[in-house]
Amino acid sequence: MSSSWQPFEWILAIRFLREGRMQTLFIISGVAIGVGVIVFMSALLSGLQSNFIRRVLSTQSHIQLLLPQQITRTLREDAAPGRAVEAAIVQPPLQQIKSIDQWQAVQQQVQAMSGVKVVSPVASGPVLALRGGTSRAVTVSGIEPKTYFRIVDFASMRVRGSMRLTSTDILIGIELAHDLGVDVGDKLHVTAANGSDNVLTIAGIFDFGNKGVNQRNTFTALRTAQSLLSMPGGVTSIEVTVQDIYAAETLAQKIADATGVEADSWIKNSAQFFSAVSAQSTANTAIRFFVGLSVAFGIASVLVVSVVQKSREIGILRAMGISQGQVLRIFLLQGGLLGLGGALVGCAIGAVALYLWSKLALNADGTPLFPLDLEPGMFAIALLLAGLTGLAAAYAPALRAARLNPVEAIRG
Repeated sequence: MSSSWQPFEWILAIRFLREGRMQTLFIISGVAIGVGVIVFMSALLSGLQSNFIRRVLSTQSHIQLLLPQQITRTLREDAAPGRAVEAAIVQPPLQQIKSIDQWQAVQQQVQAMSGVKVVSPVASGPVLALRGGTSRAVTVSGIEPKTYFRIVDFASMRVRGSMRLTSTDILIGIELAHDLGVDVGDKLHVTAANGSDNVLTIAGIFDFGNKGVNQRNTFTALRTAQSLLSMPGGVTSIEVTVQDIYAAETLAQKIADATGVEADSWIKNSAQFFSAVSAQSTANTAIRFFVGLSVAFGIASVLVVSVVQKSREIGILRAMGISQGQVLRIFLLQGGLLGLGGALVGCAIGAVALYLWSKLALNADGTPLFPLDLEPGMFAIALLLAGLTGLAAAYAPALRAARLNPVEAIRG
């Protein structure tokens, strides 16, 4: 006999399933519910996680390169032998605004690294924004729009005006605009602690979705901020985005070792948030594993019962010359068909549940809570895993059926 799959094996597998149609219906329903739960939960948690990460990273870079912290070292001679040394009191120095040494070379070096997408220099520092008799302490960030706008999508956060940045323009948050009573086209007097000042025109107003950020942050052209902060040609940080956001910390360490600057990734700066995201991923994996395990046991239990019920038929088939391998394949086919059939129905259930969620779970303004991506690959993986789970669950009952003694099986 050939070891390849024979047509009659498919016919017998389908016939056995049809004869036990109630068992088949129940197990397909169980598999469908399990696969539907896996598809729904996977898409829901993936969309929720992507939404959280998008909100956190939409207003910041993945890695920030900074000048190493300034530290104080005591330089004094050791005391004479036999004399005690009085401990020195060392006061940490004030962290002054300084430029990263040779930042252009650092920028080029980082840009050439594998996994890096965008590198953009920034010169930032505290200033005082004045309008009439009202003032607010804010941070001004000088940027290169061509590269920085690829890190932070200002176009999607624009409320009014334009996101252009010439040497006389400034972008401010909506909360700051409200506090100062200004709008697009108004003049804003900006003064730095070193005495430098400038009068800038409000080109646009943005909303980052965070009241504190909208109140404290302003953006100008890089050279405008350098002049205001008395940093001709200098930058305080280099912002970096990477292709794999979860590899940001590893790449940050690589950049720090290669350049000598301090590299802080979003994973390090948002450690608690990253822990929550990791815990969510672990919980999602655990849910899928235990649901898949219950599906496998359900298929196996039905096929064990089927082997007992069909033992006489199996004995007759073996007496007619069917090999053990063919009996094994018949029951493996049953398991695979149960898994695949249930998976098809389950994918449909999951898709309908996701569609209803997107239509019923809405924000106050009628928009979906967060976008859900119905990726075809997710459904393909669900079908493949369900089919393989069915085959794996069917192996033990199929092996038992193949090893039945024909004479004893016919006698019952």
